[in-house]
Amino acid sequence: MDSYLDQEKEQRVVTFLNRREMDFLDKLGKDALFSTGLKLSRSKLIAWLVDFMKELHINGQGLKSEKDLESRIKRALGKT
Repeated sequence: MDSYLDQEKEQRVVTFLNRREMDFLDKLGKDALFSTGLKLSRSKLIAWLVDFMKELHINGQGLKSEKDLESRIKRALGKT
């Protein structure tokens, strides 16, 4: 049981985002705050995106570029 709890501990990840990406995450958080009162951090939003990609069964096999990843996500969502 302890090993399961150890796996669930949150880990710190450093990301390098450009200004446009940061502004997008900030806007998502502000939209949520003003519409629901819930404050969402950038890190929470990124974690949710990772969890969503896991649910879509997105993997890294043969992944070579951002366009490859974009195509996989669109295909998983039925938007190709």
